[in-house]
Amino acid sequence: MRLFVSIDLPDRLADAVAAAQERFAGAEGLRFVDPEQAHLTLFFLGEVDPGRRDEIEAALDRAIDGAGVEPFELRVGGFGVFPAMDYISVVWAGVREDGGAAETTRLAAAVEDELTALGFEADDHDFTPHVTLARMDDARGKALVQDVVRDADPDLGAVTVEEIRLTESTLRDDGPEYETVASFPL
Repeated sequence: MRLFVSIDLPDRLADAVAAAQERFAGAEGLRFVDPEQAHLTLFFLGEVDPGRRDEIEAALDRAIDGAGVEPFELRVGGFGVFPAMDYISVVWAGVREDGGAAETTRLAAAVEDELTALGFEADDHDFTPHVTLARMDDARGKALVQDVVRDADPDLGAVTVEEIRLTESTLRDDGPEYETVASFPL
């Protein structure tokens, strides 16, 4: 199983995600994610033996308890890129500082602590709460992406976060397909 831990955006925000992506429509070399599968990844586990599911779920229960995060409002807006404006591999919409960024970061840290204790590898960079909009396969459209990221500050909407999910990703020719394996209420 290819697994990650996420906060999923509701279907009602798919149009706002698509509208944000539309701002980059003329940028060659971008591959857009499916707006109906928009989410924030808290931790990517990678390929996992299905026999480890119970210990992962127990770890996520402990993470929820340890984070001490109650349901909160998450506001998505603004643009950013990874790793840097000079070399872009991912285009994203962020989580507003006053709109759930602290809670999301606290959840991600608790999840990381519990899952790395089980031997899973953490990312080698600091956590930035975001929703991936597109991946840049080559630099043909870099100038347009840089201009939009610098000049636009859209609001994509808000949602009340009441749970995190353990999600399975199945890679297909037309893009990944996601299925919730388990949910963990805050």
